[in-house]
Order: sequence, then C-alpha cells, then structure tokens
Amino acid sequence: MTYRLSDEQIELRRIVRELAEEQIAPRAAEIDATAEFPWDLKELLARQDLLGTAVPAAYGGTELDGVGQAIVAEEIARADATTSLIPIVQKLGSLPILLAGSDEQKDRFLPRLASGEWLAAFGLSEASAGSDVSALRTRARRDGDDYLLSGSKRFITHGSIANLVIIFALTDPSAGGRKGMSAFIVERDTPGFSAPRVEHKMGIRGSPTAELLLEDARVPAANRLGEEGEGFKIAMATLDRSRVAIAAQAVGIAQGATDYALAYAAQREQFGEPVAELQGIQFMLADMASQTEAARHLTYAAAAAVDAGAPDLAYLTSSAKLVAGDTAMRVTTDAVQVLGGYGFITEYPVERMMRDAKITQLYEGTQQIQRLVIARQLLRRAGVARSKTS
Repeated sequence: MTYRLSDEQIELRRIVRELAEEQIAPRAAEIDATAEFPWDLKELLARQDLLGTAVPAAYGGTELDGVGQAIVAEEIARADATTSLIPIVQKLGSLPILLAGSDEQKDRFLPRLASGEWLAAFGLSEASAGSDVSALRTRARRDGDDYLLSGSKRFITHGSIANLVIIFALTDPSAGGRKGMSAFIVERDTPGFSAPRVEHKMGIRGSPTAELLLEDARVPAANRLGEEGEGFKIAMATLDRSRVAIAAQAVGIAQGATDYALAYAAQREQFGEPVAELQGIQFMLADMASQTEAARHLTYAAAAAVDAGAPDLAYLTSSAKLVAGDTAMRVTTDAVQVLGGYGFITEYPVERMMRDAKITQLYEGTQQIQRLVIARQLLRRAGVARSKTS
C-alpha cells in the first residue's frame, strides 16, 4: 500500500511532538523510577483528544486515519514508551467493540473510552495460552440472562486500572479455542472480577501489567460481543489491526534513541574532537537513522493498508511489527554503545529506552509468531498447502 503524509498529518506530528517534548519527556525518568502509572499524563492526553483516535466522531472520537494514529503513538513513544501505551491500549480495548459491538454496546461504551473517562484493556493471554491463543482455559457458562466467567488472565496491560476489559473465554470447551471462544465486555465493578497481582518488569515500568482473576464473574449476556463462537475471529481481527500501533511505538523508541545518541556524539569529546567525527560512530549513527526510517515507512504503509481493508492485512501488519520491533532493540542497543559507560547508567535515557524496546518484540505476538504469520501468508500466496507441523 502507498501513502503520502498530508498537511494535516504533518501538523499533527508537530503538535504531538511539541506536547511530548514539553510535558511528557520531563516525566519519563520519574515514571520509570517509581513504576507508577502517570495519571496526570492520562488526563493530559484526554484533554488533547488523543485517547479516542480510533473511535468515530459519532461516538465522540477524533477518528484519525491509520497513519495519523501511528504518528500519535510514535511521537509519544519517542518521549516515553510507558505513556505511549495509554492511547495504544485504549485503541486495543476499543477495537473489539468497534469491530463486533452492537449499536447499543457502541453507544454505551465508546463515548466513555473516547473521552478518556474510562480506560480499556484486552484480556486474551493466559499463563498457558500466550502465543498459542487457542489453548486458553477461561470458561463462560450461560446462566439465564448472564454468563458466569471463571479463569485467569496473565500479562494484561492496564488490567488493574481499566474500567472495562475485553475478556475471551470458552463458551463451548468441546469445540476448542478456535471455534468455541467468545468475547465479553467485563466491567471493573463486576462481582467475582479482580486484579490480584501486578508484574514487576524490566521496561515500560509505569504501565501496570496485571494478572486478572474471574471467579464466577457474572456478566450480562448483553455484554457479549458478537455471537457465541466468534471470539477467536474477533481477537485475530483486532490484533491484525492493533499491532501497527506497537510497530509505531517501536519506531518512536528507536527515533528517540537515535536523536539522543546523535546529540550526545556531537558534544562529547574524545581524542580532542567530538566523537561524532569518528568514522566508527558515524557508521553507527547512519545505520540507526536509516533503519529507523525504513521501519517507519513500513509501519505507515501497514497503517494505510488497515484503512484500505487490504486482503493481506495480517502479512503487512506482522511485517511492520517484526521489522520495527527488531529495529528498536538494535537501535537502542547501539545508542547505549555510542554513549559508552554513560549509556549504562540511569542518568541518561538510552538505557531506559533499551529496556523499553524489548517489549515490542514480545507483546501482541512475539517476533517468532510474526514470522509464522508472514510465512503462512507467503505460502498461501504461492498456493502451497500448509502442513499440520508448520
């Protein structure tokens, strides 16, 4: 898919970058050190109408196109990866409602999510069902006009602070995860629903990653998304679209690290001259900048493909996340190297960026899973039947 940035998108980048540099970047080190969710920055983003970028205007959203949404995630991540997850996860939790929600569900939930009054989360992963989504064990049993949900979820971003979580559970265990899974909107005050544990993490430390527990949590049937058995389809359709935001986050982290390393190299002197004059450092900076730019363009192309409803959406978005995630890890590691010993201490931001970058290779599908998705799409294009062991 092709794209070209419009004047409006260029202006959007300028506005969000200015906001991020002036009000988000100065908080990044503190957020990382305290591992506390930045409620003040959540309110800031809400006031700037940046939490409903994927939501139609009819429900109070700003309804940005895919490239615009990527720009928002990228520019905030350039300043702080933790804060960038606020609009990213808000989109992730809103997408199932946008894709499969009834008119009543959209009217009831989307305005609150678009305004930032409510936060959303996406409850798919479990201790035994991470990359293998079809292996989930959470159950949903019909009980009159309700469902009783029982089970647990693991590694749920914002799970402990979200006002609603999209929970995926088996309504027909005998059919397995692909055909027997359903999706539910579970509100935080639902009896039997709790978040008993928050993980201690290497990076994105101010973003709570929670374990969720459902103990016969009573959820109205009116909160089921789509029909019974459509949960797997809803989850995959969501991830095919949402992983572009993770690619954009990775690009933003890489750009932030490149910018800092370049500025440092220009002023740090060794052997009587700035280290930026050393050819070895110049080559590193050139690689960092060009790889980040390549990842950016692939990410924007994938975002444009989402808007166009491209038939090979999974191939494009998985490619973007794969390339951008690997780029973020490589570029931030090189940024630490450019700073030398200073890059290894917390006084300088590149060590935080390196720790934050790692998660972009893991969540919303590991890099190995992205390669599987890409390979299967390639084989399908070539008309090659996929074996059961592939």
